[in-house]
Amino acid sequence: MLEIHGRVDSVTAPALGEKVLAAMPPPNPRLILDLAGVEYLSSAGLRVLLLAARHADQHQGKLILCGLSSRVAEVFEISGFSSILTICGTRDEALGLATG
Repeated sequence: MLEIHGRVDSVTAPALGEKVLAAMPPPNPRLILDLAGVEYLSSAGLRVLLLAARHADQHQGKLILCGLSSRVAEVFEISGFSSILTICGTRDEALGLATG
C-alpha cells in the first residue's frame, strides 16, 4: 500500500509514476493507493493512475484506489475515471478486494 499526499500535478506526477510502477513488479502486481492525503489531482495525475492500472491489467494484477476526498472523487467522476479504475471507500474494503 502506498499513501499519497499533497498535490499530484505535472510537477509531481512523473515521480509518482516511477514510485507506483516500482511497487508493482510482475507477475500479478497488486497495489493499493490510499489517496486520502491528496488535496489536488490534475490530468497528469490521472494519466499516471491510468498507466498504472493498465500495467496491472497487462500482468494479471490489480490497482485499487481508496480514501478519495470529495474533491478528488469529483475529478474522477467528471473525467469518467471512476468507471475505469477500481475505487473503494475504505482501506479495509481495498485490502479485502486486493487479497480476494
